[in-house]
Amino acid sequence: MLAKAGCSSGACHGAAAGQGGFKLSLRGYDNEGDWKSITRSALGRRIVLADPARSLLLLKPTGAVPHKGGTKFEVGSLEYKILSEWIAAGAPPPKTDDARITKLEVTPEHITLKPGDNQQLAVKATFSDGSVQDVTRWVKYTDANASVTTVDEGGNVKVAGFGEGAITAWYLSRIAIATITAPYTNQVAAGVFAKAPKRNFIDQEVLTKLRELNIPPSPRCTDEVFIRRAFLDTIGVLPTAAEVRAFLTEARSDSASKAGSEEAGKRGNEKNRSAEPSSPGSLTSSPPHSPARDRLIESLLARPEFVDYWSYKWSDLLLVNSERLRPAAMWSYYNWIRNSVAANTPWDRFVRELVTARGSTLENGAANFYALHEDPPNMAETTSQAFLGMSINCAKCHNHPMEKWTNDEYFGFANLFARVRTKTGSGDGEKIIFAASEGNINQPLTGRPQKPKPLDGHALSMDDPSDRRTALADWLTSRDNTYFARAIANRVWANFYGAGIVEKVDDLRITNPASNEKLLSAAANHLADQKFDLKALMRTILQSETYQRSSVALPENAADQRFYSRYYPKRLMAEVLLDAYSQATGVPTEFRLDLRNQNRGIGEKYPAGLRALQLPDTRAFSYFLETFGRPDRVKTCECERTAEPSMSQALHIANGDTVNKKLSAKEGVVTKLLEASTPDEKLIEEASLACLSRLPTAAEKARFLQALAEAKGSERRAVVEDIFWAMLSSREFLFNH
Repeated sequence: MLAKAGCSSGACHGAAAGQGGFKLSLRGYDNEGDWKSITRSALGRRIVLADPARSLLLLKPTGAVPHKGGTKFEVGSLEYKILSEWIAAGAPPPKTDDARITKLEVTPEHITLKPGDNQQLAVKATFSDGSVQDVTRWVKYTDANASVTTVDEGGNVKVAGFGEGAITAWYLSRIAIATITAPYTNQVAAGVFAKAPKRNFIDQEVLTKLRELNIPPSPRCTDEVFIRRAFLDTIGVLPTAAEVRAFLTEARSDSASKAGSEEAGKRGNEKNRSAEPSSPGSLTSSPPHSPARDRLIESLLARPEFVDYWSYKWSDLLLVNSERLRPAAMWSYYNWIRNSVAANTPWDRFVRELVTARGSTLENGAANFYALHEDPPNMAETTSQAFLGMSINCAKCHNHPMEKWTNDEYFGFANLFARVRTKTGSGDGEKIIFAASEGNINQPLTGRPQKPKPLDGHALSMDDPSDRRTALADWLTSRDNTYFARAIANRVWANFYGAGIVEKVDDLRITNPASNEKLLSAAANHLADQKFDLKALMRTILQSETYQRSSVALPENAADQRFYSRYYPKRLMAEVLLDAYSQATGVPTEFRLDLRNQNRGIGEKYPAGLRALQLPDTRAFSYFLETFGRPDRVKTCECERTAEPSMSQALHIANGDTVNKKLSAKEGVVTKLLEASTPDEKLIEEASLACLSRLPTAAEKARFLQALAEAKGSERRAVVEDIFWAMLSSREFLFNH
């Protein structure tokens, strides 16, 4: 009741220091402590057992005496009656055999409405003694998407707009979610969803959701768009002009061959064709996929640049950083990650080796995962964030207000790492990681250790001398632990589609539901079925019609930002963008070690020709990478990397050294094209293929030809540089689309 009234919220008496000398636990997570605070602290002046009406616990919230929190309820209300009767009964404390909540249910769990509609929610709580109570009045309600739904204190939902909204019901540290769907009123032609191409389960689940919301999908993208998109999303580099030409030729050849086969089949089998239409949900209703695209996908998954790209991605996640590790240890950590990616190590084995790593941090690179986070609570938080996509940090001080994890569960989880130890080795920065046979950490609230226990797993014996991390790894990577597969499936999905099924990818809490729960579950199950082979999931994503849709919005799906009716354009990440500039201009970037934190300025060079995606950590000095959002690798969170635009970025592209120096360099592509006396038309084509992975349009070619024709003598180089600059500074270049 006090939680519902906001008395135990973080802005009131639930704050770390309380308010006005009165402190409650946040949302009432500490029953015993709250009872003592109400009945025993301040000399027990907050309640008057002989005359409950004179209790400050009743006088202040009713406004009878000054109260900064204002009036919370009225005299004679149900709230007043509950408190007064409890005081009159002697203010009894909580008991160990009190019934505890076991389940919370909200009704309706899912409903379809339209803007302007209202829906009253009902919430039931089931307790350990078998009783069921209607707790609708005492629930705290919040909405996840106020543009679609809003909810009042009584649980009445109002639909504000189109889309899908989720309402969270919180009661006694239990959470239930109600989903409200408000379909768009688009005029969609009959058969659009049934006839939409479907390649695999991704398309099936996405189209089902689009049908529910009445959002039509965009058509398939062109081959020119696909090759650039797939290259950038899979290996982080642009296709070369030669690769674009070869792919387009191959794709046209496949199309011509397919068209001929279809025409021959049509003539030869006209009499035997079935008149029965395929079922709306059948995958056989799809047009044939592109063999050229499938071959391209397989080649990308096998390229060495794939190892560069995904090693860099996982190095971001795992915080490979020579500011926190000595250089030899950092290289050991990075090379372990790189070798694992090159070997296509299944994700469950990859994570198991990290979590249970022991030995020298120079010989076993995975051991650096622990060396970076030696404190057991830090290890618990990092493990949860990196491999479950969930932040449990809040539960370190109190029950999590937006999750089901309690303070007890947090310290039980952290206690799994309490016996991991380190000692100094003989090498530079070397640490030896090993597991002791005893040791625990205490929970501050009780002063006693919690039984070591995975979040949703079984508690371990306190006396078991074996390495607790083995049991953790068994639970963490188990097929039965749905959090694990969902987290990595969501991370991989976000890389290719630009937005996670749960967004942000580090925030897979219950109160942040997926935009398509069936899709996320299907992707996680698919990955588990493939024995956590990430390439298998990537292949399925790349082959899907959902991924191969155009990024050009239809009038009917322009408002969609989370249901994948089209490909969502996204700015290239900083390292990919810098490498793209180097590739398109033919001038590699020179990187130097950044020693400014040691007051030594800019130090030794990295090897010549090293791309940004091949850097082992973030200590390479680069104004460009800093400006365009490279993460510092200090905390395990995607929020460290930013794609937000800034004036500094715009000015650097327009006038900065990076692009302009590469275009004017004597060894660059501009010089080579001019020295070869490349015909104007050919020069424009090569520039467009190198920068935009497509041939120029007729209008573009005409404008550039005119500019070249008007150039006199030495002006020709400046014009060619301007042509390249116009392409390299365009949104088409800066974004993957």
